[in-house]
Amino acid sequence: MNLNRRGILLALAIVALRASTFAYGPVGHEIVGAIADERLAHTAEAAKVNALLDGLTLEKAAVIADEIKGWDKNGVDDPRSFHYLAHRNIDRQLRDFWKANQPAHEMNSAMPSHHWFHYTDVPILPPQEYRDGSTGRSKWDIVHMIPYCIEVLQGRVSEQNERKITKPVALILLAHYVADIHQPLHVGAAYFDEQGRFTDPEKNKAALADEGGNTFTLELSDEPPRRRGIHKKKFHGFWDYDAVNALFAGVPRYLPNKEFLAQIEPMKKALVDDMARQEPRTWRMPSNISVNSYAEIWANEILPIAREAHARLEFRKVKPLLDGDRTVATGEALEKPAADETLYRKWASMVAREELHKAGWRLADLLQKIL
Repeated sequence: MNLNRRGILLALAIVALRASTFAYGPVGHEIVGAIADERLAHTAEAAKVNALLDGLTLEKAAVIADEIKGWDKNGVDDPRSFHYLAHRNIDRQLRDFWKANQPAHEMNSAMPSHHWFHYTDVPILPPQEYRDGSTGRSKWDIVHMIPYCIEVLQGRVSEQNERKITKPVALILLAHYVADIHQPLHVGAAYFDEQGRFTDPEKNKAALADEGGNTFTLELSDEPPRRRGIHKKKFHGFWDYDAVNALFAGVPRYLPNKEFLAQIEPMKKALVDDMARQEPRTWRMPSNISVNSYAEIWANEILPIAREAHARLEFRKVKPLLDGDRTVATGEALEKPAADETLYRKWASMVAREELHKAGWRLADLLQKIL
């Protein structure tokens, strides 16, 4: 492991406290990065990745965009903030990036928040594609930031840009965002009217968003009764963690995190090896499509899955919630019987497996084309 161990452990501890805002969690991102590592092994592009990342693998780099959210509370200059001590040049560039894109709630802020780069909130209803409307989209969303990072790596955008995205930072962000855009709730969002029903936000300007599921709790039919002190999981958090963790059959769900990660490590390695060898279905982009259009295509592809992720649930007790300077929807999401009789957890895990598989191959393919 090339990263300073203390820095990583502290970063992960902080990240764990903010888990509900992350896509696929560290395990999912590591799977995508590791698949790309194996697909690129012994190629010229692998050597370029190694040089840009100062020896870091894509597997390790893929989690950094979430780790640096640990700087949000006290800032990067706080003496207690963690550093990537084994990679000081990258550490400096990441800190400059954070300072140029500090957390903000005001969507009209002149300085975008680095959080915004991880997602877009395209309405799941009525069915639509990314460019069919404006609600939930922005020039700082993931559909725009993926091509921005691509252009930095291609030299078409200067490394002296206002966002402080250098080539190493662009690669770190791409390794993360390509997984993010394959997580359904990082692309599609539900919007509710005053009665708690799904509504079209283009027609109903008072519609309240579900923040990609971050403001709703989730209850599934296969869960045991909650023990005292165990909080309800978030809808978004389920897709970040539980949907991926369900890939590791036989490992108890409620182990302490350190013990869980130790038990799944050999299983994760075997899964990555299998995914890197076996070509996923429908992963390849048409040869006549520019790499700058990939993010929009991937977003459009995942939107029907985001819609189904909501359709398999019943939303109850929906009400307004003040979140900073915005009002959003909050409430409960409960599993309802599915027409195909597949439990939500099993269905979500199958989706996660397929999307992580495609994301790994697509990341490798993208880097082969732009490095």
